[in-house]
Amino acid sequence: MGGRIKRRKEYVRKAILHTVLLIGSVVFMVPFVWLVTTSLKEEDEIFRYPPVWIPTRQVKIDLGGHKYPVSMWNGVRVAEISETEAGEVKVRVLPGQPNAGKETLVQRSDLVKVRKFALKWENYTDALDYLPEDTYKGLIYLWNTVYITTLSIVGTLLSSSLVAYSFARLRWPGRDSLFLVLLATMMLPGAVTMIPVYLIFRALGWIDTLRPLWVPAFFGGAFSVFLLRQFFLTIPTDLEDAAKIDGCGYFGIYRRIMLPLIKPALATLTIMTFMGTWNEFMRPLIYINSPEKMPLAYALQLFQAAHSAEYALLMAASTLVMLPVLVVFFF
Repeated sequence: MGGRIKRRKEYVRKAILHTVLLIGSVVFMVPFVWLVTTSLKEEDEIFRYPPVWIPTRQVKIDLGGHKYPVSMWNGVRVAEISETEAGEVKVRVLPGQPNAGKETLVQRSDLVKVRKFALKWENYTDALDYLPEDTYKGLIYLWNTVYITTLSIVGTLLSSSLVAYSFARLRWPGRDSLFLVLLATMMLPGAVTMIPVYLIFRALGWIDTLRPLWVPAFFGGAFSVFLLRQFFLTIPTDLEDAAKIDGCGYFGIYRRIMLPLIKPALATLTIMTFMGTWNEFMRPLIYINSPEKMPLAYALQLFQAAHSAEYALLMAASTLVMLPVLVVFFF
């Protein structure tokens, strides 16, 4: 009897926990769903209240080889033929309605658009068409971002794992003190080192190149070194001793034993580096001047400045930039 009550309480606890997690996931999904649905809407649906979650488009009808929008006027279906300079709309009553074929001028406010479920995929093609021609519909921005992100991931994993292995498994004078100095650098705000680092890159002649965006990754980072060091410390020393008995050197132990055992940490660091580099905006803003060298995040900001009032296009461009991050997150 007591075991049954205990199991029931456990089921209730798990049900409550999963319900809370489900509600939280729905709350966090709302902005993303709104982004995607807005990117597929017509402009007049974006600011409607109550909000429209399912995109629709105005029905059109073919009359004499031309397609005209369909609206309701005084309970009658009409086709919007043209609009005058005064803002009035010339409409024609559709066949099958009272006074079919009659044309008259009405106020725009008197018309109610007839809508049906449809997605406006043209927002995505229009957003790409607005990009400069020499970017090949944004492929140059995409290549720059992939190039920077790939090198940053490789440099971060290589340099940080080597330094972390040294701090965790090797013994050398001043190791612990130097590790404290490394951790202390995490307390320095980026604004403090921004100007000195810029002066260094300017002296190297790297301004308006992609090097300042990926070369620093090959010199490690305090947080990534700290993360990997903690994982290295959890590996039993018996494995290292056995490898030494078999004649394996320090680098061989690092490559054949240590790295395979910290794959979860390496995967975590890869995802964090990917997301951070893919969405990086500040450093490209500082170092890049030429449009053909801009990454996606910087190009998206410029697109927003040029089309700030065209929200559907802006949401479509934002969705395109987010797609690779979503693929990495879910898969």
